[in-house]
Amino acid sequence: MFLFNRNFQRLPGNYLFSTIAGKVKEFKEKNPDKNVISLGIGDVTQPLTPTIIEALHKAVDEMGNAETFRGYAPDGGYDFLRKAIVEKDYAPKGITFDEDEIFVSDGAKSDSANIQELFGSNTKIAVTDPVYPVYIDSNALAGRAGVFDAIEEKWTDVIYMPCTEDNCFAPQLPGETPDVIYLCFPNNPTGSTIPKSELQEWVDYANTMGSIIIYDAAYEAYISSENVAHSIYECEGAKTCAIEMRSFSKNAGFTGTRLGFTVVPKELEFGHMKLKDLWARRQGTKFNGAPYIIQRAGEAVYSEQGQKEVKGLVSYYMENAKLIREALESLGYTVYGGVDAPYIWLKTPDELSSWEFFDRLLEGANVVGTPGSGFGPSGEGYFRLTAFGTHENTKEAIERIKKL
Repeated sequence: MFLFNRNFQRLPGNYLFSTIAGKVKEFKEKNPDKNVISLGIGDVTQPLTPTIIEALHKAVDEMGNAETFRGYAPDGGYDFLRKAIVEKDYAPKGITFDEDEIFVSDGAKSDSANIQELFGSNTKIAVTDPVYPVYIDSNALAGRAGVFDAIEEKWTDVIYMPCTEDNCFAPQLPGETPDVIYLCFPNNPTGSTIPKSELQEWVDYANTMGSIIIYDAAYEAYISSENVAHSIYECEGAKTCAIEMRSFSKNAGFTGTRLGFTVVPKELEFGHMKLKDLWARRQGTKFNGAPYIIQRAGEAVYSEQGQKEVKGLVSYYMENAKLIREALESLGYTVYGGVDAPYIWLKTPDELSSWEFFDRLLEGANVVGTPGSGFGPSGEGYFRLTAFGTHENTKEAIERIKKL
């Protein structure tokens, strides 16, 4: 008789966004005449830009010609894309990498879940609270998070670093020393950032304690503040303690085409093992590379025209963020985020719980958001709205909330 992975039983309920999708589906079935606007899941709404579409068409044509056809992609990505990443994302900031330190993938979500496979079963992880659920869930499935305490709404073997109004939603260095620290800036879900000087403190801490930082920089394109680092490698010593993940989803609209990359510096060692070699081995075993067609589209993002178009997409969504933020503030809501990130983090009114406010918005305004409690215990009493809708839907959603 086979044995299934019992760690699945330890996970509390469904994945957050699956639960939301289920609630919305049930509401629509009962109210088929209602037009529901979603400002919940962080999915983009604007189409891929002309330069990217042109690259996709060209690559498709190549795949239809025997002389230019491509089969399996290299595990770490094609040289043309790795070179573009090194030269356009890092070299302008004075950061040098070899191309084989860049690992192209099908998205940051996959990488943030799979990266935990590099670490042993007794690895102690630390996460910000609230936090992107994948970080904890992937470790829980590996049996590394302990038991979920339904009363405290915490995993017993995870170090939680509360991010609240009291500390401006910036985590404090943990009292208990973790092996792996997950950081995400600009933050999902709170939209908060920390100045480069504070990020340097985390790098110094990790190097001193022998910890490794998993740095999720999926939203770096939305940074507008001058004192906020776009990459953790802008900090001195980061190459010996940090792995950085980035995505093409939120800046270039690749949520449906799937592309991202992870940087594992050759200087990074853990237990006298080079993590770059371990990750290369892992990818070679379990991953056949992102599709050639999609990687050519990724290359187009770094062209001069591609960069102009992508910046236009970011500006489009940040206009939505400004609209949501200012409208909610005018209604008396306590609002955070929406400056360096496409997320608005608001305090629920009338002492409503996160899920109670979810129900009020859905039933009273037919607008969907994300309950803060779904991101961790410190998210209770908060609510996340995204700026990834269309201008028209965003304006309509705001008008509905005003009436409500």
